[in-house]
Amino acid sequence: MEKKISRGTFSGNIGFVLAAAGSAVGLGNIWRFPYLAAKDGGGLFLLCYLILALTFGFTLLTTEIAIGRKTGQSSLTAYSCLRPGMGWLGVIACLVPVIILPYYCTIGGWVLKYLGTYLSGGGSQAYADGYFTSFITAQWTPCLWFLVFLVATTFVVYRGIETGIEKLSKVMMPVLLVLILGIAFFSLTLHHTDAAGVTRTGLEGLKVYVIPSFEGLTLKKFMIVLMDAMGQLFYSISVAMGIMITYGSYVKKENNLVSSVNQIEIFDTGVAFLAGLMIVPAVYTFMGTEGMTAGPSLMFISLPKVFNAMGSMGTIVGIVFFLTVTFAALTSSVSVMEAIVSSLMDKFHIERKKATMGAFIYTLMAGIIVCLGYNLLYMEVSLPNGSVGQILDIMDYVSNNIMMPVVAISTCVLIGWLVKPETVINEVTRNGAKFSREKLYVVMVKFVTPVMLSLLLLQAMGLLRL
Repeated sequence: MEKKISRGTFSGNIGFVLAAAGSAVGLGNIWRFPYLAAKDGGGLFLLCYLILALTFGFTLLTTEIAIGRKTGQSSLTAYSCLRPGMGWLGVIACLVPVIILPYYCTIGGWVLKYLGTYLSGGGSQAYADGYFTSFITAQWTPCLWFLVFLVATTFVVYRGIETGIEKLSKVMMPVLLVLILGIAFFSLTLHHTDAAGVTRTGLEGLKVYVIPSFEGLTLKKFMIVLMDAMGQLFYSISVAMGIMITYGSYVKKENNLVSSVNQIEIFDTGVAFLAGLMIVPAVYTFMGTEGMTAGPSLMFISLPKVFNAMGSMGTIVGIVFFLTVTFAALTSSVSVMEAIVSSLMDKFHIERKKATMGAFIYTLMAGIIVCLGYNLLYMEVSLPNGSVGQILDIMDYVSNNIMMPVVAISTCVLIGWLVKPETVINEVTRNGAKFSREKLYVVMVKFVTPVMLSLLLLQAMGLLRL
């Protein structure tokens, strides 16, 4: 007789929404969203993102949360519960967080390093040319910071749903929101005159961020903006990596899923917008539009230069900023580890503590390899999307650009055509809840979403050039 493992549940709707929002609000919202918004015409990108959040994002979120609650299982076993023979999809969905967690904790360690630097009064060092590169190429220092971040993540997951994940989310998410609002407001008050005598202000940066720019807009450029917005949304709402299915499995049957999905959408989109609001005006004020660069260089190279240009206030802003990013990174990494731990519990019927320690040991070994990818194990690999990457970039490309679209497309086919949309609709309306976007959901899950995801996948594989 199989041993019954206690999975735990969220105590209520607030705990679930804050945990799910905490998962969605991660590093992608804070460093990638502002860069894409600045690159893609500000308000035009924001408009596309908002429309996609209400259609594309809503569809994927609703689907995964409903699958989780209906089956009461994590991604590894949920798909086969819905339809026999679909276990392969659960395996792929479970492999996504397995690949993501080591490099996400590595980046989380980078954030902690910068937080420690500013807390110790070394902010003047952080903006120096070569500081970031010298740090990540060091042999063991990045491993140490990675370990600290991993231990913090493991501690929360080890404590379980209600006393670990939910408790963390209820504390950190409100604080995160307050910190982001504070920095965003401060960014709007900035002004700076550069060496050429040009004065720029935070309010001018706000205009760059929110007012759509249609200058030279062509169908090709619009498609690039649309693909960027969809890719960002796909990356930031924590779908196709087992997280929302896992969190959905912890939701009580009496909870209103329609309301929960709406609240998660609002929270994630709002924080993404505010992240841009705290970064774009500040970078524009001190560095102009050319200061916006992609990925880690924005957070770890451009922003420290901005903080330094603020004078004595820059150290305080730097501390608050990297504390904010630490909170966002931790709530997301906890959700990624939980997707792995829950899958181990459901598939192999082992208790949480053993599953968590197993995930910790694996992540520790894989994460050290990622850290060493910038020194002892350094390599340069050309990826199909045209970029050149190291170990971290390869793992990110495989998980985010290939496996996640495959999981999402397959999930849409499963729900839209095999088990039918009524499977999700019946779960969503279980307690008589009104599903006002039901017709939109059916059209999106059967036709629009899989087609859009297919285009995104083809673009990532280098088979669709825009």
